[in-house]
Amino acid sequence: MGLFKKRKYFTINLVNKDREEDASQPNIPHGMWVKCIKCNKISYGKTVEQNYKICPNCGGYFRLSAKERLESIIDCDTFTEFDSDMISKDPLSFPGYNEKLEKEKKKSSLNDGVITGKGKINGLETIVAIMDSNFMMGSMGTVVGEKITRAIEKATELKLPIIIFTCSGGARMQEGILSLMQMAKTSAALKVHDKKGLLYISVITDPTTGGVTASFASLGDIIIAEPKALIGFAGRRVIEGTINQKLPEEFQTAEFMLEHGFIDKIVKRQDMKNTLGKLLKIHNINRRGKDE
Repeated sequence: MGLFKKRKYFTINLVNKDREEDASQPNIPHGMWVKCIKCNKISYGKTVEQNYKICPNCGGYFRLSAKERLESIIDCDTFTEFDSDMISKDPLSFPGYNEKLEKEKKKSSLNDGVITGKGKINGLETIVAIMDSNFMMGSMGTVVGEKITRAIEKATELKLPIIIFTCSGGARMQEGILSLMQMAKTSAALKVHDKKGLLYISVITDPTTGGVTASFASLGDIIIAEPKALIGFAGRRVIEGTINQKLPEEFQTAEFMLEHGFIDKIVKRQDMKNTLGKLLKIHNINRRGKDE
C-alpha cells in the first residue's frame, strides 16, 4: 500500500534529548515509532503508515494532513490547487494573532486550514476541499470560508460535484463575527450548487465541531463519516450542564450520529476512495440520463 510518503504530523521522537550527543547511545531516527492517543500503545511507524494511518492495536485513526488525504483519494497527477497563496489577515487587531499565524504556517507548511482544487477520483473529475487540523485545529476563519466558497462556486460554474472533508474546532475566535459569517456564505453557495442539480458529498472526519458542523458539514446530499469521528456543535460538558443530564458514552460519535439519522454512512479510510468513486459514477450516469 504505502500511501503516505511523509510521516510529519503524527510521529513522536523517542530519543532522549539529553543523550543526543552521546555516541554510545543508539540513534533512533525521528518518526520510527508512533504513539496512538486512543490506546497509548507504541507501534512501528512504517506499519502504521502502510495501514492507512490506523493503529494496528486498537483500530484508532491517526489524523491525516490535507496533503496526505489528497494523496489517498485523488488519482496521481490529476490535482490542480486553487487559491494556494491566500493568507489570513488580522481584521480585529487581535493580540498575538499575527504571530500565531506565522507559527502555524511553519508548523503545517500551509497558508491556512484548507486545501481546495480540482482532481479525479477513479477517473471522474470533481472539486475537493480538505480541511487540515494541523493549522489552528482546522478553525474556520475568513480564508477557510472564502476558499471553500470559491471551490463551491467553481464546482457550480463547471457543473461538477464537490466533496468537502471537514476537520475543525469551529469558527476562529480571533476573527470574531467575520469568521461566523463564513457559515452563511458557504451555505448560500451550496444552495446555488444544489439548485443546479449538482452533487455535494460531505465527509466528516475527527473532530468536526462548532460552526463547521452547523453549516456546510451538515448540508451534504450524502454525508459520510470516518469511524469514531467526533461530530458535534457544543461540547459534552456544556450540553450536560445546560440540560442537567448525563449523556450516553457514545454521544457525538459517528456511530451515534448514524444510529440517529444525522449521517448516511460510516466508511473506513481504506475504502474511502472507492466509495467516493462509486458515488461519483452513479451521479454521472444519472446526470447523463437527464441531459439526454
